[in-house]
Amino acid sequence: MANNAKSKLKTLYLRQILEQETDADHGLSMPQLIERLTELGIPAERKGVYRDLNTLREFGVDVQTLPRRPVEYAIVHRGFTLPQLMLLVDAVESCRFLTQAQARAITTNLTLLASDHQRQQLARRIHVAGRTTGAASGAFEAIDTLHEAMRLGRQVRFLYYRVDGAGKRRPTQSGRPHQVTPVGISYADNYYYLTAWSDTHGNLTEFRIDRMGKIEVTDQPAAKNETIRHHRFQEDEYVSFGRFGGEPATVTFAVAPGKTEIITDRFGKSAQLFPQEDGSAKAVAKVRVSPQFFGWVAGLENTVRIAAPEALRDEYFAYLKGLMGE
Repeated sequence: MANNAKSKLKTLYLRQILEQETDADHGLSMPQLIERLTELGIPAERKGVYRDLNTLREFGVDVQTLPRRPVEYAIVHRGFTLPQLMLLVDAVESCRFLTQAQARAITTNLTLLASDHQRQQLARRIHVAGRTTGAASGAFEAIDTLHEAMRLGRQVRFLYYRVDGAGKRRPTQSGRPHQVTPVGISYADNYYYLTAWSDTHGNLTEFRIDRMGKIEVTDQPAAKNETIRHHRFQEDEYVSFGRFGGEPATVTFAVAPGKTEIITDRFGKSAQLFPQEDGSAKAVAKVRVSPQFFGWVAGLENTVRIAAPEALRDEYFAYLKGLMGE
């Protein structure tokens, strides 16, 4: 009786075998397919397997015949190509925001989309410095809750935490919850951020999602106004440093010989480069001026200096003096 029940599912088992064991480079011959089905307790013969293969093709499964001796059958095209799966696995493995356990769980699911042979090539491990620990692992549930609130058009209530001088997480506002209208979620510098409208402050503000806790969707309808309606996440032509904005400025940098890559790595093709006779370069880029920008320049010592405008140089020198307490 059990074998008879399995026989009714023979076509599905055949698809499972092909998905697991075949790809563009590896196929199974007719005797091998019959052998695999027999091992599963499913009686099979050549004509019946041919019919099942044609049924799978009619259903849209890309079962192809590989011109080999003997002829082999394989599922060649899948939802993702092997290079695409490799890219996805690398992206997941290199994401600092994911804990090691989360990254491993996701990559395991991704490898299920590949054949057994391809799966061996997807067994990649990338060392990620500064990977988050389990303390932030609830962020995914938080993101789901925030998306649900946006879908329902409701406000959310949550506690927001900061780290005190002793290194302990403490809720802000003396433990009173924040209540805001979620507007959008963004990802930058390995963290997720919630952009939200605060009725209390009358403006948009940002919260780092891994610092949020006890998030709940309220019955309060989401706020509606022109600021929310016209909010868009747009690429800024002026480069910001971290999540910090600042006044836009077009800056000319003096770049030491052999250090041009510092500029191209940070600003990409948007920076204009002007080689100098001594091997150095002038670089022009659009930035948003902030203490974090000045900190970036200071950390480069004399390899990259602010050459112009003069007012920005003066502001930078004042920043350095302030650090020294002068």
